[in-house]
Amino acid sequence: MTVIKQQDFIDSIYEALQYISYYHPVDFVRGLKKAYDREQNPAAKSAIAQILVNSKMCAIGHRPLCQDTGIVTCFVKIGRNVTFEGDMLVQDMVNEGCRRAYCSSENPLRKSVLKDPAGNRVNTRDNTPAVTHIEFIEGDKVVVEIAAKGGGSENKTKMAMLNPSDSIEDWVLDQLPHMGAGWCPPGMLGIGIGGTAEKAALMAKEALMEPIDIDDLIRKGAETAEEKLRLSLYDKVNRLGIGAQGLGGLTTVMDVKVKSFPTHAASKPVCMIPNCAATRHVSFELDGTGPVDLVPPSLDEWPDIEVGGSDNARRVNLDTVTKEEMATWKSGETLLLNGTILTGRDAAHKKICDLIAEGKPLPDGVDFHGKFIYYVGPVDPVGDEVVGPAGPTTSTRMDKFVETMLSKTGLYGMIGKADRGPAAVASIKNHKAVYLMAVGGAAYLVSKAIKKARVLAFPELGMEAVYEFEVQDMPVMVAVDSEGSNVHVNGPAEWREKILAIDFKYLE
Repeated sequence: MTVIKQQDFIDSIYEALQYISYYHPVDFVRGLKKAYDREQNPAAKSAIAQILVNSKMCAIGHRPLCQDTGIVTCFVKIGRNVTFEGDMLVQDMVNEGCRRAYCSSENPLRKSVLKDPAGNRVNTRDNTPAVTHIEFIEGDKVVVEIAAKGGGSENKTKMAMLNPSDSIEDWVLDQLPHMGAGWCPPGMLGIGIGGTAEKAALMAKEALMEPIDIDDLIRKGAETAEEKLRLSLYDKVNRLGIGAQGLGGLTTVMDVKVKSFPTHAASKPVCMIPNCAATRHVSFELDGTGPVDLVPPSLDEWPDIEVGGSDNARRVNLDTVTKEEMATWKSGETLLLNGTILTGRDAAHKKICDLIAEGKPLPDGVDFHGKFIYYVGPVDPVGDEVVGPAGPTTSTRMDKFVETMLSKTGLYGMIGKADRGPAAVASIKNHKAVYLMAVGGAAYLVSKAIKKARVLAFPELGMEAVYEFEVQDMPVMVAVDSEGSNVHVNGPAEWREKILAIDFKYLE
């Protein structure tokens, strides 16, 4: 009988969550380098370069890959010949390790978990509870698979109860274009098929724990229905031309994973969950000899590349910018931002718009006139940092607030990630505003452009408070210009056609 000490298990969860916060899986780094090498769209190639440079910076500096350090999902598989020493339940041990990891003083992680989700939505301040799944298996070891999943990619989950004769492939290809770029491609897709609705979702999530091995499958050839589906979707999804960050390009997914389970004769449950460019997961075993010992990957695994793209970039002074100057910015153009920006996410937008609707003034110091708002919830700083990793959050969640913000506050523009909906784009065009895009998955890199930071309002919201940032040469792309030209529409459409023309071979 193997005895696992309670403290060893807690320490292992802590170490694993810290480890994945700053180390991409090596297979992911290799897959991203392959995507970088073959990418022909300069904008997408630049985005992938930023993600790779950010990844190496985080591996060296031991700081989070993304400001959204995720909600924790943990699969614990307990051998039948294992017992635990201690009085805590397994899920409580996972939560304690999670609490310690997210509250670390050396590398604090952003606390994003809220209790009372249907009511007051109050931050738990320690990112617990984790979502824990427990299974009993043969053997005398404990196998743990743990991930920290960001909200941007998790929110793009798609589920359906298909008819038995319906095509899973057709359903996936229909859904993907509607997912936008909020899941921060390039990443991977986890697809669960069969069982019941909740089983399909569980399999899709667990599939994302598997390594990227699509090239091995291509060389071997498909032997099962699941493998055939993987290869077909890998090819056809990439031919959609969505590309890195939704800018259009040759790589949208680096792998497609499929897990299945027997199901009812009348049913075909399907769930698809994407993993983003900040993929974070690790698997390990405990055998009673102590806590996990996770070996850092060699820095030689990361390519030496430069971000580039700034030679022809336009430097902008946000403290003196005018609508006339903004009208000269064109969709797809790179800007380097300098000056003062304010921040605000979901909760702050709701508070601001509620105050406006009630005819009440905004908090002291909060003045959006002639300013840009950055959709971000930063990680707490450590050492001499001004702010921790501070990459953009998914902008579509703020779409419903755009008209109020542009018409009532004097706001000039917005900075975020991914696409905007038709109503938001129409509002941007009507007010001659602009929407700028920073690269999701490059949070530590972006934070280096922030030279000063202070909380202006709503400190009770934690990472969702309104900050004032002073930035220097913060790289962004004009995603929607003042005429409504939208790079997230134009880019994929252009590259779908180009992929047809160049007859790119994804399965070679």
